[in-house]
This record gives sequence, structure tokens and C-alpha cells, in this order.
Amino acid sequence: MEVQRFRGVGVALVTPFGEDRSVDTEALRRHVSFQTEGGVQFLVPCGTTGESATLSAGEQSRVIRATVDAARGRAAVLAGAGGNDTAEVIRRAVAAQEAGADGILSVSPAYNKPSQRGLIEHYRALAEAVDCPIIVYNVPGRTSSNIRADTLLALAEVDNIVGVKEASGDVNQVMTILRERPAEFVVLSGDDSLALPLVAAGADGVISVVANEAPGLMAQLVGSALSGDYTAARALHFRLLPLMEANFIETNPVPVKAALEMMGHFDAIYRLPLVPLDKRNEPRLRSALTEAGLLKLERVG
Repeated sequence: MEVQRFRGVGVALVTPFGEDRSVDTEALRRHVSFQTEGGVQFLVPCGTTGESATLSAGEQSRVIRATVDAARGRAAVLAGAGGNDTAEVIRRAVAAQEAGADGILSVSPAYNKPSQRGLIEHYRALAEAVDCPIIVYNVPGRTSSNIRADTLLALAEVDNIVGVKEASGDVNQVMTILRERPAEFVVLSGDDSLALPLVAAGADGVISVVANEAPGLMAQLVGSALSGDYTAARALHFRLLPLMEANFIETNPVPVKAALEMMGHFDAIYRLPLVPLDKRNEPRLRSALTEAGLLKLERVG
């Protein structure tokens, strides 16, 4: 099963909304073009950054179809399909595959906090229901449960579970996975600020939030690191680091959407319970964008 398309930089796409809070597919298409022109390897619609928790099943399919159509084969599409009800996750994953996704990114169940055995059975059931590649998403800060390294390595034995987006923040855990994983199993950083050190340790790339604002710079950073040019990668890392941090001064994707509005891409509109960025945080975000050289960009489209 081909996994090369999910190496490098994947962007955790925001979902633009109109004034009535409906999905703005035209703005999404423009944003996808901005990403592919910047050189990202794959696109990740309907994840946390895409406010997936507020998208209906129909909206999710529409976002994925629009992403696939706008990408026009220039980048792979790894669609988010997660939740705390295995049966519903399967339905959404099947729909994502039918909408044209090349693979599925599935966050572990939140709130019901399954055991490690429950996590294995959850992902095995998902893997049996679809025949496309699945990448497991481990983010304990959102789900309140960690997928341990031994659990992840057991899942790596399932044919179409081909990788992990690791956002546990536990570097030792990631190192264990990197040391013990099967040869073709993809390990992606789930944190922008850890992309460089993890690639240096053998990881395959990142699913990035900051790529929404800076696809070209992030693609250069990770590309340089993967090719062993750590001098260039470090320079880009430190250039983008203030923005990587500013993107999380409030709950993701509140700051990144605000930044895209500052850059002239589209209005920062959210669905409740998310609300606009606190005005007291705007100067820091604007400063980080300026330091990265991103406020010089003209309006897209």
C-alpha cells in the first residue's frame, strides 16, 4: 500500500465559513490552491484545525470533495474521520473514501477514554471497513487518553494502518516508535515546533498548522531536514517558531484563522463554541506574522 504520498508536509486545513456559518467552499478551494502552489505534499481536511467537531456528516463529505477537486492531483488528500462512536467513525471514513480521499486520518476516541485493548479493537474495526491507508492520530491533550507506543506498534501490524500522527508531546514515546516501527510505517509530528527535531531523529514529516499561513516556508523547512540540510532547516525553524507558538495562544484554530484574515485570505469566522481571537492577543499574532514575512502576501484569489 502506497504511503510515500503521506511523507513531507501535510497541512491541517482550516474550514472557511461564510457569514451565515455555512461552509465556504469557494474560499476553501482558493486555500487549497495556496497550499498546493506552496508545495505541500498532502492536504488534511476535516481535522481539529478544520473544526471537524462542528461539521455534519454531509458537510464533511462536501469539504473533502471540494478539497479533492481543488487539489487536482497536485497533493494527496488525507481526510479526517474520528469520533468516540466506532460505528459512526466507520460511516464517516467510508464516506470520506467515497468522496475521493486517498487516506484517512483518525483521531483516537475522546471522552469515553477506552483502554489500550479498546483502542486496538476500535482501529481494527475501522481498518476492516475501508481499504485505503489509515493514519492513527494520537493527541492526548484533546482526547484525554494516550495511545502507548506498544499499542501503536501492535496497530502497525494491521495491513492498512500505515502511520501515526504523534502529538503526545512525549518525545521518548515517539523515539520508541521510531526505533521499533516496521520499515514502511510513517511517523509524522503533530506539533510544528517538534517537526525539525523529530525529522532529525528519523520521522517522515509533519501534519502542520502553520502551513496554513506559510506552506512554502514549511515545505522548505521539512524538505531541507529530510535531505539532511539542517543549517537551512534550522534557519526556517527559528524564523517560523514565533508563529508556531502564536498559533496556540488560544484554542486551535482560533489564532490561525485570525492570522489568515490578517493576511487577506478570508474572514475569520468560527462556529460556537469557538469565538474570535481576544483582541489583546492580536499584537503578538501580527508580530509573529511580520517576523515571518507573511503580511507582505497579497490577497489570494
